Amino acid sequence: MNVLSDYFRDLAQRSPRWDFIWLYDGSAADRILSGLWVTIQLSVICVVASLVIGFAGSMLQTSRYKAARLFVSGYLQIFRNTPPLVQLLFFYFALGQFTPSYSPDGWTQVPLISNVGWAAISLSLFGAAFNVEIFRSGLEAVPKSTSEAADALGMSRWLIFSEIQFPLALRVCLPALSSNLINLVKTTSQAFAIAVPELLYQSASLWNDNPAAQNPTMLLLLVVYVGLVGLLSLGLRFMERRMRVPGYGV
Repeated sequence: MNVLSDYFRDLAQRSPRWDFIWLYDGSAADRILSGLWVTIQLSVICVVASLVIGFAGSMLQTSRYKAARLFVSGYLQIFRNTPPLVQLLFFYFALGQFTPSYSPDGWTQVPLISNVGWAAISLSLFGAAFNVEIFRSGLEAVPKSTSEAADALGMSRWLIFSEIQFPLALRVCLPALSSNLINLVKTTSQAFAIAVPELLYQSASLWNDNPAAQNPTMLLLLVVYVGLVGLLSLGLRFMERRMRVPGYGV
């Protein structure tokens, strides 16, 4: 390991524009790893929350209550037709100023929702706005004859939905859902704009402190995001293959 560290330290002296500082400087490596961990956490939270909110929204779209349908329609219009960066800035700067705060030490005031929290809320709602339509289209693609046949066999409404309608709908909408979730993971990098210490933020602060590390760190960013998105894509493709039913979407 010392040989590798010495090599990249010498490389930084010989090629000033290619300073792989995070390969021989422990503090720089810690900053990159810390940013990567925040990116992974934020991605997982946003993916899970967007799926839950998206599914709930698709259910409300078919509600018999007009107010619920109008609420979902308004939500979709706002979050589907505005840039995610604008939404992030609105949540953090506009709504954030009304957030209650507390004092952990009796002196400093800390907002109840941090910048990481606002990023998770904003990006989850953004991703969920597309998941609502994806889930709805999947549910509508399931032939009514399947639920009618199950009803004739005496199955309850919940059993029909959980065992027949939803599994078939998920197979139909999984390709579109996969694409949206992959896009959502990439969009988490925009949390950089509100100082969330994710990978892009930590990388930018690193090359601001060490300008010679800019090119290698940009290359690292590219490789890491390709790896993260690639792993997610492989996982979703595996799900598609396992859930394949002839005649249903995947």
